Amino acid sequence: MAVSKTLEGFLQAQEVDYRTVRHGHTESATRTAQAAHVPGDHLAKGVVLVVDDGSYRLAILPATHRLHLGRLHRLLGEHVGLATEAEVARLFGDCERGAVPALGAAFGLESLVDETLLEQDTVYLEGGDHERLVQLGGSDFLSLLGNPLRGEFSEHI
Repeated sequence: MAVSKTLEGFLQAQEVDYRTVRHGHTESATRTAQAAHVPGDHLAKGVVLVVDDGSYRLAILPATHRLHLGRLHRLLGEHVGLATEAEVARLFGDCERGAVPALGAAFGLESLVDETLLEQDTVYLEGGDHERLVQLGGSDFLSLLGNPLRGEFSEHI
């Protein structure tokens, strides 16, 4: 598989420079960073959330961090849970299972970004499969997020 057509179309429409980085097949964000030889705190992973009203949001955090639902609940002022694999597959239909690109806007989702990612001059994210990353400049990544809610809702693992 290649980069998700949805993601590729979004990047082209936004006219940002990006490149792809190939790596061996991996099943987790930390292993992806290792296989691609990129710093784990520069690799953005997306976690799909379900909010009380049934809507979905995408939490974006570094691969070296774990989502802290309690902090997210306090930040949002509402309960959130993790989406099921079936829900994620439906929302990211042209992506391999578990290879969620960390750009919610490309898939019509509101994004929440962990502050630690905003410090990076280069950001990598899943391209929609388990063998390719998309590399973006930090300022381009931030502009592609639109106006996300920012906060500290993860902890280093």
